[in-house]
Amino acid sequence: MARILIADDGIVFDGRSLEAGPLGGVESSIVNLVQELAKRGHDVHVRNNCAQALDHRDVSWRPIGEAWPDNVDLYIANRGDKVIQRMPDAGRTVFWIHNPAGYLMKWRYLSKLWWTKPAIIFIGRVHETTYPAWAPSGERIVIPYGLSEDFCAAAASDAMPAPRAVFTSNPLRSLDWLLDRWAQDIQPNVPGAELHLFTGAATYGSAGDAKANQMAAVLAQADALMNQGVVLRGPVPKSQLIDEFREARCMLYRGDVNETFCLAVGEAQAMGVPAVVQNYGSVVERVIDGETGYVADNDRAFTEAAIKLLSDEELWRHQHRTALDKQRSWRWPDAAAAFENLIG
Repeated sequence: MARILIADDGIVFDGRSLEAGPLGGVESSIVNLVQELAKRGHDVHVRNNCAQALDHRDVSWRPIGEAWPDNVDLYIANRGDKVIQRMPDAGRTVFWIHNPAGYLMKWRYLSKLWWTKPAIIFIGRVHETTYPAWAPSGERIVIPYGLSEDFCAAAASDAMPAPRAVFTSNPLRSLDWLLDRWAQDIQPNVPGAELHLFTGAATYGSAGDAKANQMAAVLAQADALMNQGVVLRGPVPKSQLIDEFREARCMLYRGDVNETFCLAVGEAQAMGVPAVVQNYGSVVERVIDGETGYVADNDRAFTEAAIKLLSDEELWRHQHRTALDKQRSWRWPDAAAAFENLIG
């Protein structure tokens, strides 16, 4: 058994947050990882901006200002520069990042990375390319996010969902563009089609508050399209989202250059929901073009693919089954084993 500590100085959350309501991808990944490491018999601690001390699912959550444990075998400094050098006596320090690595090109990061030289943990091959070869680091290691077992339990369905598309990402990631495609080209060609939007500022905590006005403008655009089948549902807990995916014909998401993994598409694919994306960021790593959805070259191709999936029942059945077969092989136990292998 090893003692493992992860430190994060981001938004307020703890081990119960994933069960209680919507939670961002980074935060949900921390919760899933530490719980899986605890299942594997390790002594797991988190120091973050949780509201109060909590022991949950064999993980010790404590506010970042409280005392830190001694004799740590693996220290995972998460995304922020202030935590990189907090555990100099740890058996091994790694730096887990989630956003494009351009944010590390500041002296406060570069100086600490040069001095400490931790292994940097990237979450995909596209993500790894965002950090220059000359920049300081120890090893550069790719460990993709795992998929939650809850999203990998669906069986193949012969029941044909209604022509319902879903969007479950950040509203500032091209939702306005998608709404234009939907209103102008997709919905007029698919009678009765609906686009359900599971999105909003609440998922992102205080970070969402800072951009709430921008998000509100996009959501107002969505609300104005109610008569064209757009249904604004808001963020929902993962347990409800699983049920919603069972009722969905496809996920529509353009992608974003800042997307380094895209759990939204990964979770949908694991549930057997075909996805239509474009070649932006890491979404191309989540979809097998022509088999579990489409990676469209342009707006017209995106629109045509969406119409096909919403209209062609045999195509949907084939891509639904292929997604279930091929898109749920890497789960949190696999990711936890990869982190476990980092222990010296």
